[in-house]
Amino acid sequence: MTAQTCPRQHQRTTMEIASLEPSLYTVKAVFILDNDGNRLLSKYYDTELYPSMKEQKNFEKNVFNKTHKADTDEIAFVEGMTIVYKCSIDLFFYVVGSAQENELMLMAVLNCLFESLSQILRKNVERRCLLDNMDGVFLVVDEIIDGGVILESDPQQVIQKVNYRADENPLSEQSVAQHITDKLAMTSNIMQSAKEQIKWSILK
Repeated sequence: MTAQTCPRQHQRTTMEIASLEPSLYTVKAVFILDNDGNRLLSKYYDTELYPSMKEQKNFEKNVFNKTHKADTDEIAFVEGMTIVYKCSIDLFFYVVGSAQENELMLMAVLNCLFESLSQILRKNVERRCLLDNMDGVFLVVDEIIDGGVILESDPQQVIQKVNYRADENPLSEQSVAQHITDKLAMTSNIMQSAKEQIKWSILK
């Protein structure tokens, strides 16, 4: 008598494999906290991940408690999430991805965010200066990530686009279309770059 695969077991295995496949929606959340763990900025891109404000703040508090005493910038795993973070004076920057997410991609986002803000804030990456320039901070985040999809990882490109958006002149229909086309092209380039980084990390 030959063994037969249970349809339910086969379905579960297929779903588990599918859940491990890479996704364009790389970033689950981004948040910046002060050195007391208070939220200064946060954006959650997965509506199913901590849907309420209370859940989000509890998660951020848990992350902060497990990371703020670290001497160096590191990678942490909290509540099934992969988290990369960086501190500067009285600020902590966090980028959150799923447990299966590639850490190099998340780190590229974190570094781009930090370097872009460093230029926006003229190297004064600290709480007071950040709060005085929140409009620019939100523009930077939106140029790097859109709905969880990484659009840009080059700080210079981010700064150029932020300056462009800050211009008082409204976008024409043609420039809007070009802006969208550019974003799609950048997403493709970032994914290709990530594939190369993963390939070389495996070969090492």
